[in-house]
Amino acid sequence: MITPLDIQNKQFKKSFRGYKEAEVDYFLDEIVEDYERLYKENIELKDKILVLNEQIKHYNNLEETLKDTLIVAQNTADDVILTAKQKAENIVEDAEIMAKELLIEANDKVKNIKEEYEYLQREIFIFKTRYKSFLESQIITIDEFYSLIEESSLDKREKQESEENLETEDIVEIDKDFKEGIDDLGA
Repeated sequence: MITPLDIQNKQFKKSFRGYKEAEVDYFLDEIVEDYERLYKENIELKDKILVLNEQIKHYNNLEETLKDTLIVAQNTADDVILTAKQKAENIVEDAEIMAKELLIEANDKVKNIKEEYEYLQREIFIFKTRYKSFLESQIITIDEFYSLIEESSLDKREKQESEENLETEDIVEIDKDFKEGIDDLGA
C-alpha cells in the first residue's frame, strides 16, 4: 500500500512537453493531504475495528458465558423442580404410609378395646353370677341358722315345759307324800 510519505517523496522525470510542475506539485500536495487524512482515518478505523472486534469477542464470550449460565441455571432449576417433585412424592408416600399405619394402629386399638370390653362384660357376668350365688348361699345359711335357732328355742321351751311339768309333778308328789305323811301321823 502506498503511504502518504511515498506520495510526497515521489519524483517524476522531467520531460519536454510535460505538465506544469507547480500545478502537479499543488495537486500532489492536495492528494497527499487527502490521502494522509484518509490514511490516518483508515488506521483509526482499523484500530476502532480492532477495539470493536475485541469488544465483540468480549461480548460474544459474555454471551456464551450467559448462555452457559442460563443452561446451567435451567438445568439446576430442572434438577430443583425434579428434586422437589421427588421430595413431594416421598412426603406424600410417607404420609400415606403413616396414615395406613395410624389406621392399622387405630383398628388394633379398637379391636383391643372391644376385646377388653367383651372380657369385662364376661367378668361382670361372672362376678354377678358368683355374687348372686354367694348371696343365695348366705340366705340359705341364714335361713338354716334361724331354723336351728328356732328348733333350739323350741327344744328349750319343750325341755323347759317338760322340766316345769316334772317339777310340778314332783311338787304334787311331794305334796301328796306330805299329805300322806300327815295323814299317817293321825291328823
